Amino acid sequence: MIIKNRVMHTPEGMRDLYGKSLQDRRALMKRIHDVFESFGYSDIETPTIEYFDVFSSDIGTTPSNELYKFFDRDGNTLVLRPDFTPSVARAAAMHFADSDFPLRLSYEGSTFVNSAEYQGRLKESRQMGVELIGEDSAEADAEIIALTCRMLLASGLKEFQVSVGEVNFFKALADKSGLDEESTETVRELISNKNFFGVAEVLDGTKAAPEVKEAMQKLPQLFGSAEIFDAAEAFALGKREKSAVARLRRIHEILCGKGLDRYVSFDFGLLSKYNYYTGIIFSAFTYGTGEPVARGGRYDLLLGHFGRENPAVGVGLYIDQLTSSLIRQGIPYGR
Repeated sequence: MIIKNRVMHTPEGMRDLYGKSLQDRRALMKRIHDVFESFGYSDIETPTIEYFDVFSSDIGTTPSNELYKFFDRDGNTLVLRPDFTPSVARAAAMHFADSDFPLRLSYEGSTFVNSAEYQGRLKESRQMGVELIGEDSAEADAEIIALTCRMLLASGLKEFQVSVGEVNFFKALADKSGLDEESTETVRELISNKNFFGVAEVLDGTKAAPEVKEAMQKLPQLFGSAEIFDAAEAFALGKREKSAVARLRRIHEILCGKGLDRYVSFDFGLLSKYNYYTGIIFSAFTYGTGEPVARGGRYDLLLGHFGRENPAVGVGLYIDQLTSSLIRQGIPYGR
């Protein structure tokens, strides 16, 4: 569109999609949706605009300064949805209180994150995903990871890796360390970046017990295939850490039975800025992008914020990163 001889572009981080690119993406999303249906998931659609409280800091989702915020005529603060999981959790608590559990819900739509770190990257992202609500078991965790593998295979990918961690291992050690909230967040970021030297530097100035310091410093190095479980158990100082290792062992056994274990690795240093995760956490990677093509995890406390306590686990697939990877790998994904 031209106004007064000026071409109007899309806002930064937004784009138009049309022609064959749009047709190909729709075909890809149809195949992924077929996988959701094959696992017994049914669709739910949540609004693009939600109340700010759905993503407030006490829930532990996207930071306030990264939200697109505005006001309605009554002065309520609204946001463009930055993350599907809290939206689906709110809807499940609101509409399915009398339903039989577990619930298996699938979704697709756009999310919006206004982050300074997104320079040159899309701020509107297309996502698809599922949430399994009402079951707290290793079998439920394994189902979501298996579904992740199946949808990536359905996309045409042949080489990818789903890295699985368990946040309770870190949280238990953090509680034992006596670190304050700010220091805990600093250590979390350092562990996520595999910076064990930085972890050691932060812990050196604390009163944490030597065995706790050693375990936390070791976390960035505790990754690999199933043999890493034995190494992790050597640093499991209490019941919560031991339970985390046992949970991942059981998930691995289930995935072996499904023939999907070759796509899965384990990483006790895999953590998230989303504080609502309470158990397993995972990211899927492939060639052609430095970003995960999918992320997920367990969030047993999130529905309680919306008045209906229920355990839950889910995964979100990032369509833009996935299509970019498929193109760079020369994998046709259209019709």
